[in-house]
Amino acid sequence: MQPNSTTSFTRWIVLLAALSGAVSVTLGAMAAHSLPTRLEKQGLDAVAIAKKVDQCDIGSKYQMAHALALLAIGLSGLANRSVFGKIAAILMLLGTVAFSGGLYSIVFANEIIHWSIVPIGGSLFILGWLSLAAASLQAKY
Repeated sequence: MQPNSTTSFTRWIVLLAALSGAVSVTLGAMAAHSLPTRLEKQGLDAVAIAKKVDQCDIGSKYQMAHALALLAIGLSGLANRSVFGKIAAILMLLGTVAFSGGLYSIVFANEIIHWSIVPIGGSLFILGWLSLAAASLQAKY
């Protein structure tokens, strides 16, 4: 069977879901184990350290949830049967970059591109879930 744009898109969704899951586990483990010590060495107080660890943990949890959603979209073939399935996958990917990436940039770089990037990412997640709902209604089973 020759790969076409549909199978190629599905393959990308599954690949990106897997990589996103791996990053999520890595950063979640870092938040739980080495991040507090690293932040302490930077001279942060206990309150600031707890806040950054919490931000990293939240980013990791949301990233994992959406990595699993992407995996489900990819493996179910929903993106092949519905334009909304493709839109859902793209919105969830963009949401992960904005929401989790924004939180990670606050934690690790002590900077953020713009304060609104994290709430924009959350909005993209919501739109992704709504697109997934629309895809479930549109798809031919």
